[in-house]
Amino acid sequence: MGANASAMNGEPNGPMKPKLEDIPESCMALVLSYLDPPEIAKLARINRAFRAAASADFIWVAKLPSNYPFILSKLPDQGLITMGKKDIYARLCRPNPSDGGTKEFWIDKRTGGTCLSISSKAMVITGIDDRRYWNHLQTDKSRFQTFAYLQQIWWLEVGGDLEFQFQAGTYSLFFRLQLGRVGKRLGRRVCNSDDVHGWNIKPVKFQLSTLDGQHAVSHHMLDNLGNWVHYYVGDFVVDDPNASTKIKYSLTQIDCTHTKVNSTAQFTLISSLSLYIIAVCIRVLSRKGQFLM
Repeated sequence: MGANASAMNGEPNGPMKPKLEDIPESCMALVLSYLDPPEIAKLARINRAFRAAASADFIWVAKLPSNYPFILSKLPDQGLITMGKKDIYARLCRPNPSDGGTKEFWIDKRTGGTCLSISSKAMVITGIDDRRYWNHLQTDKSRFQTFAYLQQIWWLEVGGDLEFQFQAGTYSLFFRLQLGRVGKRLGRRVCNSDDVHGWNIKPVKFQLSTLDGQHAVSHHMLDNLGNWVHYYVGDFVVDDPNASTKIKYSLTQIDCTHTKVNSTAQFTLISSLSLYIIAVCIRVLSRKGQFLM
């Protein structure tokens, strides 16, 4: 009776209780492989054994998108390919600039989906070099530190194209736009709407097409003053993850009966939506949703 009590109380002359660190590292790693990356990161803080198990390559190979070798090839630091898979995953979860800083791509921490942003400087914008119509303004509100600011124009046309090796899945494309120029007055954020006009007459037309024949069109009225809004363009499907997908996208409002004044275009956003069925955020299959910018 006394011996049993000693063992239960953990006294020196009793048998030792098993502890978490006594679990084989391979068993810990196998359990961790079934969790999402944020959950793995939390458990890795428990002790050294969990931290070591959480670094196993086979865990992170499954979390990386199938196109990660292509993504790594787009980065200037080619030494990343020799790093452990956990370090590669951590690096790819951060925005990674390419093409002279006009594009950024990253993977979503929960789904492993590929996300891509394109600066307005990488787009073809009618009249962009004429300062009567457009200006490039500096801002800390953009990941690219700049956006294209429209002062006034009759013929609005913005377009671009992209070639990228996406993992298989369904993707959605959005334009991120703000109507009106925002400033501060007495420490408060204000938007001057006096000079904003021409956007309430006809909707703006958004389009995307792919080289394999997919096409999508949407129309939106720009009526949300002073806020960055993601305007949904459409979806496209990638079936072959080993082939490059070529996309064209555009924004047009070419009714010449009225001018369009005061709008800013920052970038388009493409996000991988291949891992869930339906919901309302960037990480899942959704037509409209919230964004992790």
